[in-house]
Amino acid sequence: MSASALKDVENLTADEARAEHKRLAKEIAAHDKAYYQHDAPKISDAAYDTLRQRLEAVEARFPELADADSPTRRVGAAPSGKFGEIVHAVPMLSLGNAFNDEDVADFVGRIRRFLGLAEDAPVAITAEPKIDGLSASIRYEKGRIVHGATRGDGQTGEDVTANLLTLDDIPETLPGSGWPDVLEVRGEVYMSHEDFAALNRRQEEAGKPAYKNPRNAAAGSLRQIDPAMTAQRPLRFFAYAWGEVSAPLAETQLEAVRRLGDWGFPTNPLMTRCESVDDLIAVYRDIEAKRATLGYDIDGVVYKTDRLDWQERLGFVARAPRWAIAHKFPAEQATTVLEAIDIQVGRTGALTPVARLTPVTVGGVVVTNATLHNQDELERKDIRIGDTVVIQRAGDVIPQVVRVVDPDRAGRAEPFEFPTECPVCGSQALREHDPKTGKLDAVRRCTGGLICAAQLKERLKHFVSRKAFDIEGLGTRQIDLFHEEGLVREPADIFTLKRRNEAGEITPPLQEREGFGETSIGNLFAAIDSRRTIALGRFINALGIRHVGENTAQLFARTYGSWTAFRQAAENLADETVRAEMLGIDGIGNAAVEALDQYFTEQHNRDLLDRLVAELVIEDAEAVANDSPVAGKTVVFTGTLERMTRDEAKAKAQSLGAKVSGSVSGKTDYLVAGPGAGSKAKKAAELGVETLTEDEWFVLIGEG
Repeated sequence: MSASALKDVENLTADEARAEHKRLAKEIAAHDKAYYQHDAPKISDAAYDTLRQRLEAVEARFPELADADSPTRRVGAAPSGKFGEIVHAVPMLSLGNAFNDEDVADFVGRIRRFLGLAEDAPVAITAEPKIDGLSASIRYEKGRIVHGATRGDGQTGEDVTANLLTLDDIPETLPGSGWPDVLEVRGEVYMSHEDFAALNRRQEEAGKPAYKNPRNAAAGSLRQIDPAMTAQRPLRFFAYAWGEVSAPLAETQLEAVRRLGDWGFPTNPLMTRCESVDDLIAVYRDIEAKRATLGYDIDGVVYKTDRLDWQERLGFVARAPRWAIAHKFPAEQATTVLEAIDIQVGRTGALTPVARLTPVTVGGVVVTNATLHNQDELERKDIRIGDTVVIQRAGDVIPQVVRVVDPDRAGRAEPFEFPTECPVCGSQALREHDPKTGKLDAVRRCTGGLICAAQLKERLKHFVSRKAFDIEGLGTRQIDLFHEEGLVREPADIFTLKRRNEAGEITPPLQEREGFGETSIGNLFAAIDSRRTIALGRFINALGIRHVGENTAQLFARTYGSWTAFRQAAENLADETVRAEMLGIDGIGNAAVEALDQYFTEQHNRDLLDRLVAELVIEDAEAVANDSPVAGKTVVFTGTLERMTRDEAKAKAQSLGAKVSGSVSGKTDYLVAGPGAGSKAKKAAELGVETLTEDEWFVLIGEG
């Protein structure tokens, strides 16, 4: 129908408008598919714009027609300009790794122990290839796509809905029947070897740099701002999991994934259900043997507990589920010449030997450096400058030197002499004694602390990193520059940078320096200001205290709740009661407590914190499940539990917001005592701590 033959929108009746809206929506959808998915537009841009303008005019006069299916409401028809953020309804977590058969057996053993199963009890587990691509989550409501996101940090991902819609493997509307009203399908976006090679040929013909590997190509393609660019890239998708669902998909992992296949999603045909560790290893070997013929990159095999009710009971630890693990393939290897050995000093003062190599491609990536780990490892492998060595990428990520190819060759260099002084500040570099084993620590450390420029710079880089303050635009290059010029010598200096720049204390002003400008500096200052409010766990992690990483920092945050309470405890660890209470936190060991004590004993560290905290708002930790009767309470489990294993009981309590301790004190709220409770029950009685049986505990938490 020509535009001239169309009836003016203002003259349309309600029925005519409904019919016209349906026709326009269908036609525009077809053109969107031809343009974005197949890169084969069938009409000119002007003609397409005319269709959309008429549709908008119809909806302006009859707004009730602008439903969720309308092309005017559907995200992804035009370039988005930039990505928004989507908070995952269910976090997208990573997996723990297994690197050998023993790790797999340990994984199955841990499942049995956590669930309290007999050693010979059957445990069905699925095995499937681990696709080396980019994770994505796609949400459907009543069978229609709502949005799609990347994994991001596991909690929040990038809104790439428009780009995902260009993939033929991802339906806009679910076919078949039986799908729940809310369904978040999760899987991997990837690129085949054949398509990757063709893409790189096109890149080279256009004078553009080639992609390093298929995963990078897939990730870069999915994150194109313009969906039309993504549509030009041959991306594919395998579905293997789900996030939020309004109704159970099935009783087992295998059945659930098969249902995803029924609803239009490609699933991996190599997925298999196993009944034993031997079966898992056999599948692993088979997939490994097929690896080179699959036509797409995989880096291991993923095992998942098949029963979904067991998955729910097993739950999660840190950032990974207890019920799944990735069995990684042996890293790909290559041979090259070790040209030099450098010593790098990390933020905790650790001296790490690094091999400088003749460039070599390992697993599709050009490697020029590799870790030598520590002094003992360097000496054990007898690695010397000039040696021909075998390189591998551990877990297909971190390059390392495996061994020397020709240790008996004539004319080898003298053994490398490991420095006993810090190469950066000249302070002594010592190996500490492990009080438990009486042996020397494998790592030699600089004793210079914050007087060592390398440690200070590395601590600053950690401070602004993604899992700490996450300050956009303040990366390695900027930290190096600002530190060398004396502009940022401690964390607080980051937050006074704008003030000092505006006051004329920095000359020339940052915006007048090479490599900067009004816009870039303005963006940097805005990014810094946006991070003046920070969660307690992130703040503790950002301090870079040895043995206090991300997970330990979160434990401290959940236990103490506020910065004031945490600092008060950390500054009073000489008090035996305070130290005992901290050591009683489930998951906190002596190394972390000793490191805190050493850090807060130093006056210069306390002064540094005073200056930093004055620039910030540190948010109290939010209680998990704050409507739970045990949220914020301290619970100790003792004796033999009959309805749950000890690990399962602790995990359940923590999921309800309780703090689990290993010892009874005056701050304990509940002692849950099973048969065989001994000294803890006696101490609880002396202190007047409420003691519950296991059944009474279940009644308290609403599961009696």
